[in-house]
Amino acid sequence: MSSIIDYYNQFDEWGRLDREPVEFMVNLHFIKRYLKPGSRVLDNGAGPGKYAIALAQEGYDVTLTDLSPHLVGVAADKVKQHRLEARFQGIHVADARDLGRFEDGRFDAALMLGPLYHLQQEEDRHQAARELFRVTKPGGRVFVAFMTRTRHLINSLQHPQSWKPNHTMDGIDEFMRTGIFNHSDEGRFTGAYYFPIGEICPFMEQHGFGSIRLLASGSVVQSMSEEQWAYWRGRGPEEFQRFLDRVMEAAEDPYILGTSSHLLYIGSKPY
Repeated sequence: MSSIIDYYNQFDEWGRLDREPVEFMVNLHFIKRYLKPGSRVLDNGAGPGKYAIALAQEGYDVTLTDLSPHLVGVAADKVKQHRLEARFQGIHVADARDLGRFEDGRFDAALMLGPLYHLQQEEDRHQAARELFRVTKPGGRVFVAFMTRTRHLINSLQHPQSWKPNHTMDGIDEFMRTGIFNHSDEGRFTGAYYFPIGEICPFMEQHGFGSIRLLASGSVVQSMSEEQWAYWRGRGPEEFQRFLDRVMEAAEDPYILGTSSHLLYIGSKPY
């Protein structure tokens, strides 16, 4: 896991979500839709805490964990900057595979918006899902991010030199067989695992969750330019809100799941 820590020590994850606002906007919209009022929320693998802070601003009590001590420090600073200390029940360095500091059923809801696609070993992914299930209370909601083989295949075919070793068909064939990607170029995107779309809900259900939704976090606008966004903003606030409503509606269309860089799984732990 040291390579993951090293990568995120040098990478601006807060800034990524600012530069790619659709993912954050869509995810937060649906997280807020399915969160119950008064929920105690775990943001597990929270990075610098962008979602955790947004939920704290909405009045939720939040606990934040991440594997990277650096990102946990960034998150703690952001909490202070936003004067949200009273809303945070804890900010911890923790591995998603071992949430032993928390008792069973501690949280009304839990986010895991990163760890699963950094766990390349199958048993590690199972362990993270088991821990998420354990710390969520019966009836609680979970929100889990996935990256898919289909989208990374598209990226590799369109921009092969950016995704070595997927700049050859041998590399692509091996990736499609295993779902495992390790960038050949030093300092590029860290090792990851990409799910087949059809295996996401069964994977979560295997660990006891009931599936509610699987959404395209990029919706139909993730490739739009700033100029294209500016056009719709320029149509005025009422029409821009209608535009955003259509973006959210499209995120629920299962036929675009393979085009989205990230997917959001929403599930629940049965009573």
